[in-house]
Amino acid sequence: MALLGHVCLVLALIVCGYGIAVSVYGARSGRAEFSLAGRRSVYALAGLLTAGMVLLEIAFVGNDFAFNAVADTSSRTTPLLYRLAALWSSQEGSLLLWAWLLSMWSSLVLFLTRKRLREVASYATAILLGFGGFFVGLMVFYANPFTTTNPVPAEGVGLDPLLRFPTMMIHPPMLYSGYTLCTIPLAFAMGALIARKVDGEWIAVVRRFALAAWLFLGMGILLGASWSFSELGWGGYWGWDAVENASLLPWLTGTAFLHSLMIQERRGMLKVWNVSLPLATGILAIMGTFMVRSGILDSIHAFGGATVGVPFLLLIAALLAGSIYLVVSRRAILASTHRLDSLLSREAIFLFNNLVLVGLAFVIFWGTWFPKISEALTGQAASVGPPWFDRYTVPLALILVLLSGIGPVIAWRRATPRGVLRNLLVPIAAALITLVVLIAAGVTQKPLAITMFCCAAFALGSVAQELWRGTRVRRGASGEAPPVALLALIRRNRRRYGGYIVHVGMAVLFVGVAASSSFQHVSQLRAFSPGQSTRVGAYTIHYVRPTAALTPHDDPTHTGSTLNVGAVLRVTKDGRYVTTLRPSEDFYESQEESQGSVGHLIGGQAVSSVGIDASLTRDIWSAIQPELETPRLKHIIEVGNKTIPFSRPDEGLFVIDFLAHEYLKHPPPAQFRLIVSPLIMWIWLGGLIVFAGGLLALSPSPGALRRRISRPASLELAREVKYRELRDLELDLATGKLSREDYEATNAALRLEALEILNQLESEPSTDASDPIDAPDHANPGSPASGRPNGRAGALPGLLEQDDGVSDEQDREEDSPAVEVALHE
Repeated sequence: MALLGHVCLVLALIVCGYGIAVSVYGARSGRAEFSLAGRRSVYALAGLLTAGMVLLEIAFVGNDFAFNAVADTSSRTTPLLYRLAALWSSQEGSLLLWAWLLSMWSSLVLFLTRKRLREVASYATAILLGFGGFFVGLMVFYANPFTTTNPVPAEGVGLDPLLRFPTMMIHPPMLYSGYTLCTIPLAFAMGALIARKVDGEWIAVVRRFALAAWLFLGMGILLGASWSFSELGWGGYWGWDAVENASLLPWLTGTAFLHSLMIQERRGMLKVWNVSLPLATGILAIMGTFMVRSGILDSIHAFGGATVGVPFLLLIAALLAGSIYLVVSRRAILASTHRLDSLLSREAIFLFNNLVLVGLAFVIFWGTWFPKISEALTGQAASVGPPWFDRYTVPLALILVLLSGIGPVIAWRRATPRGVLRNLLVPIAAALITLVVLIAAGVTQKPLAITMFCCAAFALGSVAQELWRGTRVRRGASGEAPPVALLALIRRNRRRYGGYIVHVGMAVLFVGVAASSSFQHVSQLRAFSPGQSTRVGAYTIHYVRPTAALTPHDDPTHTGSTLNVGAVLRVTKDGRYVTTLRPSEDFYESQEESQGSVGHLIGGQAVSSVGIDASLTRDIWSAIQPELETPRLKHIIEVGNKTIPFSRPDEGLFVIDFLAHEYLKHPPPAQFRLIVSPLIMWIWLGGLIVFAGGLLALSPSPGALRRRISRPASLELAREVKYRELRDLELDLATGKLSREDYEATNAALRLEALEILNQLESEPSTDASDPIDAPDHANPGSPASGRPNGRAGALPGLLEQDDGVSDEQDREEDSPAVEVALHE
């Protein structure tokens, strides 16, 4: 089985080399059969790596310790659930997971673009296969997951106890999915630059993949924060750790890209931003992988691998040099076709938003790497901790939340100061009401936290106003009940309102971060004995009794530990019972025979299992560090080591069981860490709201999968974008964002642009290339997409028709009446 896995890797490397060659030749020669061969090489790579993944998982499930990867990260005592996840805990297995996910996402995007962007897609295929070849090459020459050992070990080392946590089953795949998806926009951006085709078509292709990358990265980051809060025993969820920062950096630049691409779609602006941001995001994703794999930075998340550090550095250097060369050499074709009409416009807000996001990414990048930079220059590593990061990131985060409330109420292209002020009245009122309530409640000690609460209320008020106004306009046009009108409004404008829901989630999340970090109460007890009580904030915590159990027989955490030692804590407030907490610590078996036949059973890493009582308003968190080094308990282990051989582990467990009973009879004082944090739950709820909004923005309209392209894709996309602009313009007028004068001027400009696109569509021959990505419907014979135009006047209504699963008659009733009248004049 190991030989078969190795053969799969070697074949995968050959396929990558072949695919790169034929893809580049196909792009340069224009011969479609070579481009097709390159795309099929990606499919073959996905098949070979899938086979490798299956083979290695079979080895983990079957405890085949002949595989070094299995022997180093799994054991017979590791529960099956965690054996399945042990694959990506090793250096070799994680590289295989990275390459496999890359091949699957690459196959998907190339399948969806098989009829579009042939030259750009061919170059992108070569770049993606280059990434695949790099990671497969690392496995073949540096870290092969199919290497074996002879003689076969009788037992494995076991999975790191810190990783035996439910969210760690999906945290690495989510994060790696985000990293690998970041390479899709990078590859297509490079392909567009090489082919000198930097119009909006490649943007439309990668938009959903960029959004999916952002979504997976965000969920991976949130799952990691949950693991840190619940497992590491320090009571925090974000410590500005180097690897944490590495995952946040591409998420920030990806966020900026998702905002700026909308401006290029609509106005043909920010082309330099829209090639630079995906390039930076992809490079930062590779750099994040490098930071975990190389061990160059200190982190609890990193595992050393000095052998792969140099290849990663060479790859990053090549990507950086190539990106700079392509952007500089193509600067002429990256010039914007339009300029900002006004600083009071959504385009200007998006641009400012991107500057803040990139500034935030730079601050985090500098703080992460400064210790290494200072060490290289001075020989001594500088210390950059959470206070330094907070000093610079908190003001930028406040600006971001404020901008997320300003953007939705400002119209595209131009707005008047009076109109902007009128639209900001409700958000400002929400912020002021929040400030008054906080002051009345006596919350005056943390000005930055109070500012964040007010900015979040501002953003929430802005989105609530947008939903209310949009629903009111929808009701006026359709006569629907308010809930039905709201759902229909969101369904027909998924990108817009999905983004608004994301803004709501981020505001809620930042409220949770500000409250929990500024108003928490912490108590560190060095010697806390049964019967004693302590006060933490408004709560009294009483140590009721200790707990101890031999976990092979009674495993409350289901992680395969040997011994679980903890405490029962009773929590009251003003004399009233609140909850009972049961923090504990799990002790695992080690492979160190020097610890003795009994001592090695609990001599491995000890891992906290925290006790938490969570609610919407506060979390009460507890962790224990029991004392097992007392003379009485040490004597029990010493006697067991002398009398029980290694060949009788069952008798060794009997001694551990006796030790647990002795601990219960004579419990020594233990160390406790107790925390009361307000609004922790808001962080997780905010993350779920962000996830829901991202899924809504990512989801296609109900009829999207039935759509077919009957005209050149770039023109069809331009038509669809112009349709959205016209519809949004009418909505902006109806919701009070635009004055009538600004509406008339913008509407006239849009009509001219729309007519120009329609004239080009009428002059182009019809094609029959099916493609499910953002393609318009051709079912309406009077629309420009039908291939049977009725002349310019008859074609214009096509701009108003959107296939979202409703009939043409219903569409005509629901679309903006003022736009329809204007186009038919």
